[in-house]
Amino acid sequence: MSEQLIIGNASHLYAVQEGWGQLPASIQYGYTHGIVVDDEDRVYVHHTGKESVVVFDKNGTFLTSWGSEFEGGAHGFYLHRDPDGQQYLYFADTKRSMIVKTTLTGEVLLRITPPDRPDLYDAERKYVPTDVCVAPNGDIYVADGYGQSYVHHYNAEGTYIRSWGGKGSEPGKLNSPHGISINLRGEVPEIYIADRSNNRIQVFTLEGEHVRFVEHNLDLPCSFYFFGDEVYLPDLHSRVTILDANDRLITHLGEDQQAYKQQGWPNLPKSYYRADRFSSPHGICVDSGGNVYLAEWISDGRVTKLVRQR
Repeated sequence: MSEQLIIGNASHLYAVQEGWGQLPASIQYGYTHGIVVDDEDRVYVHHTGKESVVVFDKNGTFLTSWGSEFEGGAHGFYLHRDPDGQQYLYFADTKRSMIVKTTLTGEVLLRITPPDRPDLYDAERKYVPTDVCVAPNGDIYVADGYGQSYVHHYNAEGTYIRSWGGKGSEPGKLNSPHGISINLRGEVPEIYIADRSNNRIQVFTLEGEHVRFVEHNLDLPCSFYFFGDEVYLPDLHSRVTILDANDRLITHLGEDQQAYKQQGWPNLPKSYYRADRFSSPHGICVDSGGNVYLAEWISDGRVTKLVRQR
């Protein structure tokens, strides 16, 4: 029996579970982008292939798949729990420039089309949403990460409220706001934005006012997952970063500072990949037991489970 691969530090130690989440022969991953976990620890993987949502139980047993309408456009993926306990999925589709809300089984409940802002968008200035999140009151926030670097704010019914941002590096400006999420760890909810090409997190109020930067220990941050007092971030440059309640570094997981420097990255020869090293982390989530699930931006997909040891 092979020796178990362990990564992490003294407070956050994980065993790498190789081969987790086996697909049936009828399904092949495209680029794996987003990954979320529901209240029963079912794991939903969002990828660019035909059945773009694949669902597993926590042991990696395939349960179901759906989402053909998102083929080719899979990107941002967010699970929101309403105050009444209902859970919903939100999709940011880069191919169709659309935000979609569904049930956990794929029933479409809401579609949000591009904002009516001719001052921001036209034939040359594209709108390409990369992520979406939902505030406690149901308001929806969309990050135009591959378009004009704006954030758009809607109410729960999809009615447009406001926008802010635009490309730049000064406070309130963004450069590829790739990921967006709601921080509920403090007294007042905040919006966290993975300001990826600026290599930082930018924090805003729910009304879009700049609060602060988090600028240390990040290397192209992609998205967020809040678990307890901690925040888990996939750094596209080949590692997972965990920050504490004050956004200070706890540890990096699976760091490989050579991966993103390889010719052809992110689609490297299969011989390059190692189970305990990451190449292009893109989406992350954490289940009720503290186990981490990571999706990497690789053409035929890569999903890793890290089993919490302590």
